[in-house]
Amino acid sequence: MIEFKAMFPVMVVEDLNAIKSFYESVFGFHAVFYDSDFYLHLVSPSNGVQLGFLVPHHESQPSLLHAKMVSEGYVISLEVSDATVAYDQIMGLNIDVAMPLKEETWGQRHFIIRDPAGIHIDIVQHLEPPTQ
Repeated sequence: MIEFKAMFPVMVVEDLNAIKSFYESVFGFHAVFYDSDFYLHLVSPSNGVQLGFLVPHHESQPSLLHAKMVSEGYVISLEVSDATVAYDQIMGLNIDVAMPLKEETWGQRHFIIRDPAGIHIDIVQHLEPPTQ
């Protein structure tokens, strides 16, 4: 069995500058590696969550990593302690809200936003399961 130390997605997007600015200002990520012509690696200092972003058609990468990511059908979920507070914070910013705050019967309160590349981010709070 292969043991691993961490897991993070690497998404191929056009504008690393916009992505860097968005994730740093909205979620407090820090860039631990950044080359605007190649790759951006972000880490959340509060919990170690990592995200990677690669530009399309970079000559150092194999052709399977050249295509820009299609954002439909891909979601990043970020769990928060209080989705209502997070939603109120988002509403004070100029951010594309794809789905307003909603409480689900299976025990989630969440909303969905879009980053500058069109990637959906589901901001999720897990609630206590309903008693039966």
